[in-house]
Amino acid sequence: MKIHNFSAGPSILNEKVIENAAEAVRSFADTGLSLIEVSHRGKQFTAVIEECRKLFLELIEAPAGYDVVFLGGGASLQFYMAPLNFLKTKAAYIDTGTWASNAIKEAKLVGDVEVLASSKADTYTWYPELGKDYTVPSDVDYFHVTSNNTIYGTQLHKDLDVNVPLIADMSSDIFSRPVDVSKYDLIYGGAQKNLAPAGVTFAVVKLDALGKVDRPLPTMLNYKTHVDKESMFNTPPVFPIYVALQTLKWYKEMGGVKGMQKMCEEKAAVLYNAIDSSKIFRGTVRECDRSLMNVCFVMKDEYKELEAEFQKFATERGMSGIKGHRSVGGFRASLYNALPLESVKALVDAMKAFEAKI
Repeated sequence: MKIHNFSAGPSILNEKVIENAAEAVRSFADTGLSLIEVSHRGKQFTAVIEECRKLFLELIEAPAGYDVVFLGGGASLQFYMAPLNFLKTKAAYIDTGTWASNAIKEAKLVGDVEVLASSKADTYTWYPELGKDYTVPSDVDYFHVTSNNTIYGTQLHKDLDVNVPLIADMSSDIFSRPVDVSKYDLIYGGAQKNLAPAGVTFAVVKLDALGKVDRPLPTMLNYKTHVDKESMFNTPPVFPIYVALQTLKWYKEMGGVKGMQKMCEEKAAVLYNAIDSSKIFRGTVRECDRSLMNVCFVMKDEYKELEAEFQKFATERGMSGIKGHRSVGGFRASLYNALPLESVKALVDAMKAFEAKI
């Protein structure tokens, strides 16, 4: 039986990417050694990380003056590292979910933080709208957004026009839509959702925005350290970077970011249409804020007692990872780039088959 992987992260990778990675673990670049035992400073791996850097920037169409570095610590470390490098006096954030809330908490350790808007009172079921729910003050050092909220299933579908530097956590929707990189001073994210296995973090940085704070920066938490050393200041996460390169190559083969966007929109439409037309399921977030990456839904109140039964029913049909986050309940289907449309259709078939029994 085929397993359909809807895990929220670490999440599905393309089958060809996995095959290439497995082969490199057995024998890497004619070295006679495994990828996971070669020197990160050998010419074979330095070629990998350089190609990965160039292809990453190419696919997101980063203009001149930007670079990408590959780090450890996940997005959670970036919650602190970003303000450490960019916050001089005050920063602005919006609270759109658990990870945005965690980013706010870490930034407050560095300086003043103004939370401009929050949907927490409504269990983060909508995404605050610029100009309607908040405005960005001109006296902040930067404005921070979390572009996609994996736990609650909301997403910011466009790049915001603000009059201050913009920073974004794009852990779970990078490469799912075109982004105007020139609007951002920093884009960061953990790679374990749309790029690579857990263990590597990307940070796309505007080079002339670095070095503006007065505080002394720990060497490892200074973006300039990693830019200057081309992500080689310390031993980088070799295996995840190699897998990231294979994923980026696959993206390019599939038509780049615009190709992935088309696929993501098609997959999400299939599932959301099934939810909206169902007599027993309903979505949990405001329609205009629905995530293309993480589709959250529950049983309607009169069928609530059937949720465990549906979970079992779907699991028996090969659906993996659809249980909602413990703080939300219900169901969550993560439709990351590598998930095929076939899997979404299989989930919809399971939903319809279950509903037919009721």
